[in-house]
Amino acid sequence: MSEELNETKDVTTETKKEGFFSEKKIELLVAIFLGITAILTAWASWIGSLHGGNQATNYTKSNNVSAEGNSEYNSAYQLYLSDQLAWNTMSEYSFDLEIAQAKGDDISAQLIEEKLDSYIQDNCSDIMYDAWGKMTDDMNSPFEVEGMIDKYFETANELLAESQALLEEGQKDNANGDAYNLVNVIYSLVLFMLGIIGVFKKIPNRTAVLIIAVVCLILATIYMCTIPMPTGFSLANFF
Repeated sequence: MSEELNETKDVTTETKKEGFFSEKKIELLVAIFLGITAILTAWASWIGSLHGGNQATNYTKSNNVSAEGNSEYNSAYQLYLSDQLAWNTMSEYSFDLEIAQAKGDDISAQLIEEKLDSYIQDNCSDIMYDAWGKMTDDMNSPFEVEGMIDKYFETANELLAESQALLEEGQKDNANGDAYNLVNVIYSLVLFMLGIIGVFKKIPNRTAVLIIAVVCLILATIYMCTIPMPTGFSLANFF
C-alpha cells in the first residue's frame, strides 16, 4: 500500500515539475503548428503567384495599349499638320476671293468660292471643318477655337491614360506579390524553428523556440491579411 502511495506521489511530483509545457504537449503543438504553417505557406505561394500572373498580364496590356496610343498620337499629329497646310491654302483662296469681290468680279469670286468649298470638302478633317464654322471675327485661324487642338489627340490621350492605369495596376500587383514572398520567407523561418525544436533537450529551451515560432507565425498571418487579394479573385471561380 505504501509503495503504491509512493508511486502516486512520484507521478504527481513529475507532473508538477513538467508544468503546462510537457514534452508530449510540445510535440503535439509542434505537429499542429507545422500543419498550420504548411497550409498557410501553400496559400501565400498560390496568392503570390496569382499576383505575379496579374502583373504580367497588366504589363503586357499596358505595353500594347501604349503602342496603340503612340500610334494614334502620331496619326493625330499628322492630321494636325495636314490641316495646318490646308488652312494655309484656304487662306490664299480666301484672300483671292476678297480681291475678286473688291473688284466686283462676281464670276471670278464665284469660281474661287466654289474652288474653296471643294478644297475644304476634300482636304479638311471634320475637326478642322467644325472649328472653321465656330470662328469669330477676332480669330485669325480655326486653331484659335478653344479646345480645337485637343480634339486631335483625344483618342491618343485616352489610350495613353488607360496604358498608365494598367501599368500602375501591374506595379501594385508586383508590390503585393513581393509582400506575399516576404510572408513566405517568414513562414519558412517558422517551419525551420519548429523543425529544430527536437534538437533541444531541455523543456524551457523547446518552449522558448516554440513561442518565438508561434509569434512569428501570428505576425506573418496578420500582415498577410492586410495585403489585398488579386483583382477579380474568387474561390468560386476555381470550382
